[in-house]
Amino acid sequence: MTIAPVSTADAKQRIAETTQALLAEADSTPDPRRQELLDEVVILNAPVARSIASRYRSKGVDPDDLEQVAYLGLVKAANGYRLDASTAFLAYAVPTIRGELKRYFRDCAWTVRPPRRVQEMQGSIAAAEPELTQRLGHLPTDQETAEALGTEPEEVVEATSIRACFTTLSLDAPGAVDGGTNLLDTVADSEDGYELVENVHTLTPAVSSLADRDKRILELRFRNGLTQEEIGNELGVSQMQVSRLLRGILDRLRTQLAEPARQV
Repeated sequence: MTIAPVSTADAKQRIAETTQALLAEADSTPDPRRQELLDEVVILNAPVARSIASRYRSKGVDPDDLEQVAYLGLVKAANGYRLDASTAFLAYAVPTIRGELKRYFRDCAWTVRPPRRVQEMQGSIAAAEPELTQRLGHLPTDQETAEALGTEPEEVVEATSIRACFTTLSLDAPGAVDGGTNLLDTVADSEDGYELVENVHTLTPAVSSLADRDKRILELRFRNGLTQEEIGNELGVSQMQVSRLLRGILDRLRTQLAEPARQV
């Protein structure tokens, strides 16, 4: 006896018929049995949710997260479907699942969050591209996409440019094909020299107003590294006088540097 193979179309038809039967029974059955029937609908149509989620995997989001969101959309569809509607269950469930995925990307999947207007346009483009590609026979240009959505090409260009905001590169990612470096190697380290240049630039006007002897004391102390006793020997004064002079010089410099900050 030869058993004829079951075609994909036949399998889909059987799933559709079983789904409608479960939904019809659930419609006239109270909880908790009603919820059990709806759960069966979700399990039966889970491959559809997985298939829809797989179309979004190129956007840098974990596939498991995408499937969970798609299942949530399927659950909402099962609970929200009405038998008196003329639309078949899958015709209602597929847009519901897609809508749930789009909301997830809009609200949760942005590493860098662009304006809401741009987010919504990006979602519209993502929804329109498959149909446009099938109808035109090639990936739509920005102009073709804009015409289909009733917007300007500049809006499409701005929205498509944010797709990289869904994810970021790891600093461990290769920085060059054959360079043997990663992105971390290309990030500039903190450089103390910049702060030194800034400090010198800030101090120069204040120091220039000092008397020659005060400048000499600063030079011997901070440039040549002499002790207060050695500075006293150089200038012919006591260590105590050097200490008092140095403290007065530094106090005057602090006062002058604080004056611009008080004026801001």
